[in-house]
Amino acid sequence: MPYLMQNSVKLFGILLFVFLITGCASAPSPDPQATTVTNRQSISDKDLEGPPSHGRMALDTARKMLGAPYRYGGDGPHGFDCSGLVQYSFKKAGVKVPRTSQELFRSSQRIALQDMRPGDLVFFTISSDKVAHVGIYDEHKRFIHAPSSGKAVSYASLESPYWNQRIIAVGRY
Repeated sequence: MPYLMQNSVKLFGILLFVFLITGCASAPSPDPQATTVTNRQSISDKDLEGPPSHGRMALDTARKMLGAPYRYGGDGPHGFDCSGLVQYSFKKAGVKVPRTSQELFRSSQRIALQDMRPGDLVFFTISSDKVAHVGIYDEHKRFIHAPSSGKAVSYASLESPYWNQRIIAVGRY
């Protein structure tokens, strides 16, 4: 294959990978500092004791959606993107939450990673320090999310090198 054609094929592959990975990314925030983790305060479990959380109820709904297809902009059982799955699950739990991963990040309460509990939201960056993906923490270092085009709502592990390097915050509603 000629040199130029080889490089074009490689570039196409890279662009396709970036497109698939960032399928759930939301539009950039007008204030780039508004989405950085360093601007958030942490709270611990002892501050939030009480009856079963809305997060746990949302998690139960997300579990029922396992296998639903990924759909960019999707927010219902026929297809979800990452923030659509979160919004749908919390709505079923009786809580109105924002629609995009960045808005979810801004409006949730920061939780220390070691205080994470089922139903908390896990936020990830893909290519910068901005929030680009969100999932619902289950337990045993797993979370449920709508990953990207061509995939379905599924579990992923926080211990996988990919997600472990990209987690930037935990939030709670």
